[in-house]
Amino acid sequence: MRRFSIVVLAAVTAAGALSVAPAGASEGPGAPGLENCSASACHFDVEPGTYDVRVVLGGDAAASTSVSGETRRSLLPETATEAGRPVTRVFTVDVRTPEGEPKGPAGTPGLDLVLGGSAPALAGIRVTPARPRTRQILLVGDSTVCDQPGDPYSGWGQQLPQYLRRGVSVANYADSGESTVSYLADPALFPTVQPLIRRHDLVLIQLAHNDKTTDEATYRANLETLVAGVRAHGGRPVLVTPIVRRWFNADGTLDNDTALLVNGLGVDHPAVTRSVAAAGNVPLIDLTARTKALVESLGVEGSKALYLYNEKRDNTHTSTYGATLYAGLVRDELVAQHLVPAGLVRVG
Repeated sequence: MRRFSIVVLAAVTAAGALSVAPAGASEGPGAPGLENCSASACHFDVEPGTYDVRVVLGGDAAASTSVSGETRRSLLPETATEAGRPVTRVFTVDVRTPEGEPKGPAGTPGLDLVLGGSAPALAGIRVTPARPRTRQILLVGDSTVCDQPGDPYSGWGQQLPQYLRRGVSVANYADSGESTVSYLADPALFPTVQPLIRRHDLVLIQLAHNDKTTDEATYRANLETLVAGVRAHGGRPVLVTPIVRRWFNADGTLDNDTALLVNGLGVDHPAVTRSVAAAGNVPLIDLTARTKALVESLGVEGSKALYLYNEKRDNTHTSTYGATLYAGLVRDELVAQHLVPAGLVRVG
């Protein structure tokens, strides 16, 4: 694979026109606009920042293409194209180091994209710096939210970008194993995130799964500190109650402490989060309630696919399928609460 230098990228940007390969040209890296791509991936030597990616999908045969990037982030959902009728899609991506979890490996410098889908076909591509006023959604969370580095794991924050159009980026700073205590204390976490917050940025906060020994007063105070820290930089905090664990009662419900994130000290994390949101006039996404309803509707057997029960006997961490559905629930709430304009969201 050839690396696409920033000098060449600048020239393409200045030209202001996307090179589209003729029908059939998506079969190899020699097609116009694809000098930076192999048959299944592309690399751009760009500095950390926010970029718009315009892709032309399709070719002389029917195709179906998805795009992921960096640490397994889903950036564009699988898109079907008819033979000889390419389509253009644009999305916005956050490029940073480390490219995944804040305490994980640095990853590869620049922007890496991977083509997926049942019959992928890329006919053209262009990467340009995003507009200065591009909206940014920052994520603060744990392993159920983060950009998981390997299969079969996936956090819902890793799947959220595919639901957003050009003009909204997701900067996922969730990190495995973190509690409200550790997220505030570790220099690589909230002390790093806070200076990145710009005026009007959304900061979604979901921390609870690892607050197993945090007492209620501390948990409440930590959530309030996170909210105040976001607001101090002009951002807009959004509290998110934790996703449920797949832990059924005999009657097929999830009405138990393990499933609903009540810790060993009796701290009801979702209830405290709701209370902090109400007291501080903070938007709330009740993901506990939404995921509980979905898991119960699927039942004991059907809900296994949402989590890693079949692969790992894991009822806490989600599969790609489950994370995608849960990210869709977050998207729905962002639109319903007018936190993100409907026109900047992909539906379906």
